[in-house]
Amino acid sequence: MFVQITQGILMAVILLTLFGSVYNSFKYRSQTDHKLRGLHAAKMNMCMGIMMIAISFIQMLLFSGSTVRVVIGAIILLVGLFNLFAGIRNHGFFNRMNSDT
Repeated sequence: MFVQITQGILMAVILLTLFGSVYNSFKYRSQTDHKLRGLHAAKMNMCMGIMMIAISFIQMLLFSGSTVRVVIGAIILLVGLFNLFAGIRNHGFFNRMNSDT
């Protein structure tokens, strides 16, 4: 029961962040203002980071614990954390840049 609930929650997070990534990617590509392009790119990075973290949790927690699966899950987790951190940092930078003008 717990595994099914956890899997459902993680799948919902993956789908929401997937749609957020696609939406912000389209907004990023259609934007001409560099500040707004940066904000959309930062939001896209944050969504992708959260999505990769959720994928790594599914990979590491919900399947049998083979060594290869855990190592790949840890690599995906690290890349997702880096993406999330970079998105948060860039969002703050472009947000301050927007408020200055």
